[in-house]
Amino acid sequence: MAIPNPVRTNFNTLLRAADDGHLALMECLDAVTRERRYVVCAVRHADDGDFVMTPFGHLADGNPYDAYLPPDPDDPNGFIENTGDTS
Repeated sequence: MAIPNPVRTNFNTLLRAADDGHLALMECLDAVTRERRYVVCAVRHADDGDFVMTPFGHLADGNPYDAYLPPDPDDPNGFIENTGDTS
């Protein structure tokens, strides 16, 4: 499954920010659910001396292995649905 170019560009920006030491973890409020989120942000200094925080995504709540389905190596458009123990 191909990762779209804008997503790849954002990821590369995130890597550069990490390499430069310009990452922050910021506590935010989810605009839809109103839940607290811990958001990974790139940080830069604005011309007026303030900081500009660019959000890239939030950390998974709970166990991240339970939050996501991995891609299926046998199906380029699919995901592995059953990742739990079947015993």
